[in-house]
Amino acid sequence: MGAIVGISDVELLVRGGTLVDGTGAAARPADLAVSGGRVTVLPPGTAVAAARTVDATGRVVTPGFIDVHTHSDALAAPVGAHTAADDDAVEELRLAPLLQGVTTEISGNCGSSLFPALPQRLPELAEHLRVTFGIGPVRPAEDFDAFAAGQRPELRRNHIASLVGHGTLRAGVMGFDARPPRPEELAAMCELLDRALAQGAAGLSTGLIYPPGTYADTEEIVALARVAARHGKPYVTHLRDEMSQVEKALEEALEIAERSGAPLQVSHHKTAGRHAWGATLRTLPRLEQARADGIDVLCDVYPYTAGSTVLHAMLPPWTSEGGVAALLERLRRPDVRERIRTDIAQGVAGWENTVGNGGWDLIAVAAAPARRSAEGHRIADLAADRGIDPVEYVCDLLLDSQGEVTIISHSMREDDVRRVLASPLSMIGSDGVPKPGRPHPRWAGSFARVLGHYGRDEGLLPLELAVHKMTGLPAERFRLTGRGVIRDGAVADLVVLDPDAVRDAATFERPLLAPEGVDTVVVAGRIAVRDGRPTSVRAGEVVRVR
Repeated sequence: MGAIVGISDVELLVRGGTLVDGTGAAARPADLAVSGGRVTVLPPGTAVAAARTVDATGRVVTPGFIDVHTHSDALAAPVGAHTAADDDAVEELRLAPLLQGVTTEISGNCGSSLFPALPQRLPELAEHLRVTFGIGPVRPAEDFDAFAAGQRPELRRNHIASLVGHGTLRAGVMGFDARPPRPEELAAMCELLDRALAQGAAGLSTGLIYPPGTYADTEEIVALARVAARHGKPYVTHLRDEMSQVEKALEEALEIAERSGAPLQVSHHKTAGRHAWGATLRTLPRLEQARADGIDVLCDVYPYTAGSTVLHAMLPPWTSEGGVAALLERLRRPDVRERIRTDIAQGVAGWENTVGNGGWDLIAVAAAPARRSAEGHRIADLAADRGIDPVEYVCDLLLDSQGEVTIISHSMREDDVRRVLASPLSMIGSDGVPKPGRPHPRWAGSFARVLGHYGRDEGLLPLELAVHKMTGLPAERFRLTGRGVIRDGAVADLVVLDPDAVRDAATFERPLLAPEGVDTVVVAGRIAVRDGRPTSVRAGEVVRVR
């Protein structure tokens, strides 16, 4: 243990708690002294005077949770929320992860980040990001430095790091063309990626079901992943297919990792749709074998059987070629709608085809600014109420909302989710899509759900392992130095919770209900949540990974 902090130096003392330090080691009693935003671990009962004391008796003290997979990039950036009601809704979204103990978020996932782009591509990219992030007009940035400068400190409740989204990178160089990049375009993409990683971006992400990322072939991704590898940062991928072709898509990801040398992070690993149920019995052993063979592969998972994404991702990739304006223009045409119906029924080579693997009855509207009455209802039911075909309803809804519609897809099976949660290769990420409306409850409930429902109630994970999957493991994976483990000198991001009471409260009907049992959250040494309620503290910062 390091030297005891001087009495006059201690700003916060967390006393009487049981420390679960994030390493996976057994819980032990310890007090924590915080000074200058850093932690010192003290023997229980050490006599220290502090400006403020948190009594953690009967509670567990953990590192702040790290959500490795979010889409919260724009929540603290300048956006077009124009009314007091809009502002209140966005602030409720900002608070949701903090109230369950998340002190650091990693954004830029699934190929979508707020940067980088060539200056001349920024106007076109802005429209794409408006639809992606769904909280109004969003200003894209040329590089990571500009992204960091655009994060408003007065709005940051917790810390944020960001990956470089391949879809944004591609659109920021070559637009929304469905073709391979020309040599000079690929070189420009590599240069922008290299600069962003050097400035502190956390890695490279792809979303290979989403235009324009879906238009990229394996060779393009290998070239970019080699840039990430030079920086020692991971290739993070939403696979090209998580349904009937999930095993083939996983092989592509492993090939990219092996050829590039980049660590591989499989995003929100799942085997969704009736044709893939049970496939985790094969995918998880395959990941373990790849790791044994020398590929540095890990994955993340959220603890629900439903996913969430943008509605236009349910349509064949050709519909989005050329960007949002081209998509909306196509959807007005009857012949396009008929072709969409045919492609969903018959499939398209290389396309995941969520609806074909499930059905419109499994897809509910989460956010539709132009039709708030549709939120929370299944698309099959909404179409039936209007006496029209679901494809007609979807096209009309997208047109009414200028493309800005988010959905929830009930596509997974519980046994598959449990296997991934229990895997030694998995860590926890919410995959939160924070938009006003009826967002997926994972944004407000994932971490409390793992600790309460799956950990304590179901006995799937011991507390120390569950915490490790939320703290030490992701901090190591994404090189978040000084975070994720409570030790002398670590950043003072802390959670004090009741292990017997912690549980998620958010539901699909009330998706932003705060969890129970999370008493105190400390961000950078300052109390951001007290007695389960937010304080006025906004101590979050942009985290640069070097």
